[in-house]
Amino acid sequence: MRPTSKLSLALALVLICLSSVGPVFGRDLPDFTRLVAENGPTVVNISTKQSSSIAQRLYQHSIPGLPDGSPLEDLFRHFFDDEGPSPDDRLQSRSLGSGFVISGDGYVVTNAHVVEGAEEIVVRTSDRREFVAKLVGTDKRSDIALLKIEAEGLPAVRIGSGKDLKVGEWVLAIGSPFGFESSATAGIVSATGRSLPSENYVPFIQTDVAINPGNSGGPLFNLDGKVVGVNSQIYSRTGGFMGLSFAIPIEVAMDVVEQLKTKGRVSRGWLGVLIQDVTRELAESFGMPQPLGALVAQVLPDSPAAAAGLQPGDVILSYNGRDIPTSSSLPPLVGATPVGEHASLVVLRRGERIELKIRIQELPEDNQLADHPEPFDKPTVNRLGLLVRDLTPEMRQQLKIEHGGVLVESVDQGPAASAGLSAGDVILMLDNQPIMGLADFERILAAIEPGRVTAVLVQRGDTRMFYALRLTKP
Repeated sequence: MRPTSKLSLALALVLICLSSVGPVFGRDLPDFTRLVAENGPTVVNISTKQSSSIAQRLYQHSIPGLPDGSPLEDLFRHFFDDEGPSPDDRLQSRSLGSGFVISGDGYVVTNAHVVEGAEEIVVRTSDRREFVAKLVGTDKRSDIALLKIEAEGLPAVRIGSGKDLKVGEWVLAIGSPFGFESSATAGIVSATGRSLPSENYVPFIQTDVAINPGNSGGPLFNLDGKVVGVNSQIYSRTGGFMGLSFAIPIEVAMDVVEQLKTKGRVSRGWLGVLIQDVTRELAESFGMPQPLGALVAQVLPDSPAAAAGLQPGDVILSYNGRDIPTSSSLPPLVGATPVGEHASLVVLRRGERIELKIRIQELPEDNQLADHPEPFDKPTVNRLGLLVRDLTPEMRQQLKIEHGGVLVESVDQGPAASAGLSAGDVILMLDNQPIMGLADFERILAAIEPGRVTAVLVQRGDTRMFYALRLTKP
């Protein structure tokens, strides 16, 4: 065979290989056109109106920090009385968001923050019709709102499952970013069960789908065209999309919707504990092979946890048979438990696993929990670089500590300073043992071997938290 013939044959073989491989790669990329065509009409645009007095806004904000009784106060008020806008003049503002129809008779789901403070809510469908919506109810803790418009035969979404999502799975969002209606963006699931700092009761779906202002409240679809989440938040340093977006699982949203429709409000389960993550050092102090679970830093009085005998220092390892890998895994499970039901907890207490049964109560309103803020800072004594003393009755009354504990008067260099303790902290537990007074504290401290890591429970202000300390030689 001549060289040119061999070359032609080789080229032909390469072309055959490429033609057979090409479609394989192409099949890995989904075609969203049919999904968008079928589900686009179910997505709506939401605009709201809020109004406030022009005079009120200018008077309150034009001279921030104006002291009471200032001569300028009279001058500024005189300006409004004689020359400026009257208190009846109003400013109107509009915000844009998204939503989706869940039933043909006009029920629409969106985010609570989209309609917060709205005097009027306007829903515009994909066929350009506009409806003034009735707000059925909102739930700030889940950021879900339910609206009702007077319409029949509307195209509605199909509800899927956020629980079945896998990391790497394709998802698609439809919404109105920056007011551009019916915009579709696609990406993959980056993580599931994400906990955000201010959202304890929602295990968010994290995606890299492009979400921007105006997408809030819109649906997140899987490739079957079913809604698996409600787009809610983004992480951004610029105010725009930076590759991190978060959606509320549809199961959480629909549970809220059902409660808003039937009761007009949302109730959640409540344990009555303040919890924190188990760090590597704390795990070592508790004799745990690895850090996991939710460490109980405080048990609130008159709570289900108090009634069941849960104690500070307990590490909750499982809840109703479900493992608790981190402290953020616990609140969504408790919140989803029907009020009045019993839950089973597996708890690690001083090296032993015990099982507790707890009757779940309803989560109180925020103002009822105001006296129990979440824990925050740090602890320790002498080998620790601390000077401590007993609490006086006046101190106990002021700090709301009925019994036990020692007061940190000063902190020198040492393990306590490294951990972040400061004067004014109260040490309540050391080495998993309650501290009843100064003598008790010194006895427990002296029995701890040098170099060992131990846990200390400290109260600072109204908050309590555990810290791990590695003790030096006496």
